Amino acid sequence: MQNIKTKVQGLDPNLRARDIKNIAEQTGNIYEAISIMSKRARQLSVDVKTELHEKLEEFAVSSETIEEIHENKEQIEISKFYERIPNPTLIATEEFGNDEIEHRYKGDKIEEEEDSAE
Repeated sequence: MQNIKTKVQGLDPNLRARDIKNIAEQTGNIYEAISIMSKRARQLSVDVKTELHEKLEEFAVSSETIEEIHENKEQIEISKFYERIPNPTLIATEEFGNDEIEHRYKGDKIEEEEDSAE
């Protein structure tokens, strides 16, 4: 898992129009391209959520009383950073446009194994 900070540096967190024909060129079908990007976005979402929870667990208080809530500036800064990063869908779309996502079909993997066995 690559650090999310380095992955999102320089990405614009705002939506922008994309050329559908360019997206569909890589797979030959727009629906396949969207499926690939959505699967990658789900992976990124899980990675970001896991990373955020790991960082916030450092600040977890083990006391049982709710009244003893105090603010921690580091915790607030971490939360603000994760709120400002681009949506995982935007990151996945950018990765797909830059040919950074590897994708294959289930049948392709079986054929490669059969070829290497011969």
